[in-house]
Amino acid sequence: MTEKSVPSKGRKSNPEGRMALKAHLIEARNRLFISLGALLVATIGGFFLYQPLMDLLIEPVKQYSGEVNYTAVMTSFDMMIKISLFLGLAMSSPVWIYQLWAFIVPGLKKKERAAALGFAAAAVPLFLMGLAMAVWVIPHALKFFFMLTPQNAVNIISVEVYIPFVLRLMLAFGLAMLVPVLMVGLNMIGILPARLILKNWRLTVFLIALVSAMAAPGGDAITMFALAGPLFITFGGATLICFFNDRKRAKNKKITEAETEANADIASDLGDL
Repeated sequence: MTEKSVPSKGRKSNPEGRMALKAHLIEARNRLFISLGALLVATIGGFFLYQPLMDLLIEPVKQYSGEVNYTAVMTSFDMMIKISLFLGLAMSSPVWIYQLWAFIVPGLKKKERAAALGFAAAAVPLFLMGLAMAVWVIPHALKFFFMLTPQNAVNIISVEVYIPFVLRLMLAFGLAMLVPVLMVGLNMIGILPARLILKNWRLTVFLIALVSAMAAPGGDAITMFALAGPLFITFGGATLICFFNDRKRAKNKKITEAETEANADIASDLGDL
């Protein structure tokens, strides 16, 4: 076979998405660089939004007569970098989420890629919704903890402790909302069948309730249910999508097997002639 007759290894001539290990690693590196580049640019933009977000995060503390304390000369600059980096992560989420999905897409068949990209597009608003949920939780959590403060005492919170805690909480909620999208992706590549999800639904319900209780330590059950509700809805929706995808995959498999058997019978009949 001459060099001109060797098919290209690109995706257009590779509908099944099969790649050599070296090519797969190179693609992972390239997509990582693209994601880091987008994160860097968005972080620079985050410097201009640092003050509004800082005011938003500190406002709940002031609302309950607390104070945020800066304990070192460089603390303000350190907080500016951390918040700007967090804002960069949020603003660049469409890029790094797409790059993550585009890295997974080659493992899917050509017909499944359009649906996979649709789920990737849904991941961005879900991630941002998780961040918004965390912002809603913060005042309720502070109210509960401040209620435990003894009388004639003042809550003076170190900014080095408070801001990282809040940012980790927001990031945890954002990533938690991406779990249903990850479920669908794993189902599409055949790793996570719907029957396995349904078999372990009790464990999933327990984990969602546990995470909601830990992330929203309010004194009332309403707060916990308000947080667990969106997680249960997205989990149920992802499970339903996985179920229909499994049914479609099984149906296509039966059709393929029937066509293969029919072709074999035709070939056998022709051979007898």
